[in-house]
Amino acid sequence: MAEAGAWCSSTAWMLAALGAALPRAHAAPNNMWPKLIAKAKNGGLDVIQTYVFWNVHEPIQGQYNFEGRYDLVKFIREIQAQGLYVSLRIGPFVEAEWKYGGFPFWLHDVPSITFRSDNEPFKQHMQNFVTKIVTMMKHEGLYYPQGGPIIISQIENEYQMIEPAFGASGPRYVRWAAAMAVGLQTGVPWMMCKQNDAPDPVINTCNGLICGETFVGPNSPNKPALWTENWTSRYPIYGNDTKLRAPEDIAFAVALFIARKKGSFVSYYMYHGGTNFGRFAASYVTTSYYDGAPLDEYDFKCVAFLVNFDQHNTPKVEFRNISLELAPKSISVLSDCRNVVFETAKVNAQHGSRTANAVQSLNDINNWKAFIEPVPQDLSKSTYTGNQLFEQLTTTKDETDYLWYIVSYKNRASDGNQIARLYVKSLAHILHAFVNNEYVGSVHGSHDGPRNIVLNTHMSLKEGDNTISLLSVMVGSPDSGAYMERRTFGIQTVGIQQGQQPMHLLNNDLWGYQVGLFGEKDSIYTQEGTNSVRWMDINNLIYHPLTWYKTTFSTPPGNDAVTLNLTSMGKGEVWVNGESIGRYWVSFKGPSGQPSQSLYHIPRGFLTPKDNLLVLVEEMGGDPLQITVNTMSVTTVCGNVDEFSVPPLQSRGKVPKVRIWCQGGKRISSIEFASYGNPVGDCRSFRIGSCHAESSESVVKQSCIGRRECSIPVMAAKFGGDPCPGIQKSLLVVADCR
Repeated sequence: MAEAGAWCSSTAWMLAALGAALPRAHAAPNNMWPKLIAKAKNGGLDVIQTYVFWNVHEPIQGQYNFEGRYDLVKFIREIQAQGLYVSLRIGPFVEAEWKYGGFPFWLHDVPSITFRSDNEPFKQHMQNFVTKIVTMMKHEGLYYPQGGPIIISQIENEYQMIEPAFGASGPRYVRWAAAMAVGLQTGVPWMMCKQNDAPDPVINTCNGLICGETFVGPNSPNKPALWTENWTSRYPIYGNDTKLRAPEDIAFAVALFIARKKGSFVSYYMYHGGTNFGRFAASYVTTSYYDGAPLDEYDFKCVAFLVNFDQHNTPKVEFRNISLELAPKSISVLSDCRNVVFETAKVNAQHGSRTANAVQSLNDINNWKAFIEPVPQDLSKSTYTGNQLFEQLTTTKDETDYLWYIVSYKNRASDGNQIARLYVKSLAHILHAFVNNEYVGSVHGSHDGPRNIVLNTHMSLKEGDNTISLLSVMVGSPDSGAYMERRTFGIQTVGIQQGQQPMHLLNNDLWGYQVGLFGEKDSIYTQEGTNSVRWMDINNLIYHPLTWYKTTFSTPPGNDAVTLNLTSMGKGEVWVNGESIGRYWVSFKGPSGQPSQSLYHIPRGFLTPKDNLLVLVEEMGGDPLQITVNTMSVTTVCGNVDEFSVPPLQSRGKVPKVRIWCQGGKRISSIEFASYGNPVGDCRSFRIGSCHAESSESVVKQSCIGRRECSIPVMAAKFGGDPCPGIQKSLLVVADCR
């Protein structure tokens, strides 16, 4: 189905053509900020959108942290210094695949609290934090009427999805949140994402993949159509394969939103996803966040849009006495309603292939030390005791992934068979079980699986007292849902069955609890506080499912990004010079049989020139001797443009060009493929077609070799004439950067 329409973007609500979401950028090392913002600007964007994470900025009630990588004011000033605007998503509930949805865990323990509802304790704390942020922004002169870059703010986030669960309290809370925000008098608009009934003057906005089709539109004629999150891919989770989104599909969705919904603001989510350092990722979410890349920006004046929804056919249409052929599932943009200036099926942006190069192997056994995590056996040394099974997050305050449950079970000779069955049901994510210090089994869940995980395994009992030690592990806390404060985690049921006897439940026996791992308490991932840990040579190590490893490595020279390849490991957490670079879980494979993530980013700001301390805690085995330090760079770049493509809008010429460039100071070292004619394939798989100019390779080499970037016009004269008249031609170039 094809449709046509015309629209002029002369509305006063043209806040920005396109924005970029960098929600984790202001939580990344602050020496990365200028480069990240500059890349967003060079991509053609003019707005940076960022969350404000409550649990980062108020980790302890009443104690605020805006230092270092959490310096929100400095981050916004850097955006302003580069001439961009800011969309500030205060929330303070943000979801964002971030632990506890951005709420600090101390909020969980406030008496009589119900999150995100017409509840006085919650509203008081929420208002305090929002007011704190707004007051800070005002004091620094960062709102647009003050000459600052902030042009819009967000209150709440995607509340409509859970609102029915709160009954009449839900709508009252929405009205209160809107009135509270507007009452702070920032001088700029407020918005609510996915809240179709956002009260005036708060703007309702859309999140998703296809807002040109799903958005109900502004709920008032005085409001603009805003797309807060145009998902460039899907965030990865452990046990799933990476899902990327084609640039052509994003281009189609953006153009459709502008054409059909008269959209005036589109923010890519994510333009830079970044890294979930430490333990900030939500349940089962990987350390790497949104590894896909967005498109460049296209800015329009008065335009017409021709839309073809058919994914297979190429219809010819008549529009204002012009005959046009529309590519399958595409939108053609006509300037002055006559000339095609952009077609979503022909995205001419450069493609690049990343390469991870192993520059240092950590296979020297003499440089590794290890120690085995002690399995707690003595209830009298427990952090807590009680005649019940404790809820995990309430006990740990979400300050660690780990909680030990310890119980003693008396086995009498009259009980008969010494081989028994241990049954454990848990609402955590992983469970490791030990009986009398012997490992008896593990089980784990998944993001889309049932909430319960069940371990049902055989074990050997001795006569008399037996100690059962269960390590309950969380892989992130929840980030969304109604009544989050009521969610329970940890072990729910423990039973022992011997022979044909009924199962003996231990739920109400005396349990001991140890919060965290011994190595965490002793700060063995730093250079200090390790006196009580007895490190051993790794070649003397007897395999154990809970082991700490440490070594040192040198920082690779150059400016390329640094990563650890942890493919040989199982599940755990890794620190470099005391900085957690996140959880890893490479043993949990996706349907393809590959790890959901195997490379882990180490910001250069975490590193020293040499003797960087690397520490890992490994839960499931693995071989640290196969870990490598890698550098990540774009080594292959590619451009594919046909002769009827429109040149980039920032170009002054009228001839389409293939433009390729190398990053990180590299230069074009070789041309892997070049063909002007009708080359077959794309940037990943290619060959010469039936039409090919013999001069293609020499022309491209002359223009590009030894340079950081080059542009080659897609025209017959450049290649010594038309190699095959009457055939539509294109130029495909694949180059290497070294």
